Amino acid sequence: MGRFAGGTQHKERRDPGPVELSDRGGDGVGDVDSNMVLWGQTVLYTIYALVTIAVVAWFAYRVTHPRPPGPVKTGLFWTFFALLVVGGVSLHLTTAATIPWVEQEINRSDTTPDKTFAIVARDHRFELPAMPLAIDCDDTVLFKVTSEDLTYGFGLFRRDHSMVFQMQVVPGHPNDLLWTFKNNGLYSIRSTEYSGPAGARMGVADAVSVTGCGKAV
Repeated sequence: MGRFAGGTQHKERRDPGPVELSDRGGDGVGDVDSNMVLWGQTVLYTIYALVTIAVVAWFAYRVTHPRPPGPVKTGLFWTFFALLVVGGVSLHLTTAATIPWVEQEINRSDTTPDKTFAIVARDHRFELPAMPLAIDCDDTVLFKVTSEDLTYGFGLFRRDHSMVFQMQVVPGHPNDLLWTFKNNGLYSIRSTEYSGPAGARMGVADAVSVTGCGKAV
């Protein structure tokens, strides 16, 4: 094992040579990226919330206006309630089955990261082991972030300011996140938790560089 851009490199890779870059693509494990997950969950949970609100409104109307058309039948109410429960649980199960990094996180004890980066947060600053953190395509990277004073957030952002992932960084506790990179690009690190007025400016531009992929963001 050798050192690579300040992180621990666990295996060697050959230079893939020149690649043709496309304009779009995912950032996570497999072909599903966090943007796709965000939009998909927004649509599904919005529909679920609207249906739930409609059922509650209908129930309230029937209770407060018993004549006509009459009180709500107990069996009908519990049928709607059961459908909402089944629908909500199904959404969670579908999410777990279709988002590839969920399985990676569950089985992370069996995963050996290709690189590990130890990052320190203190005084509203991120201290990186190198600049930028260099990552090869398909690398699975473990980010180990420690805070020496406040609770911060650790988020990775694309150049269009959309977020790839984030986690909370709590002082006195281990904080780590495993991620597999599938796209070329320069990514910025920002704090995603409120830590006082100075926290709004807590970040490092172009802190992560991913190369060797056939896609770019």
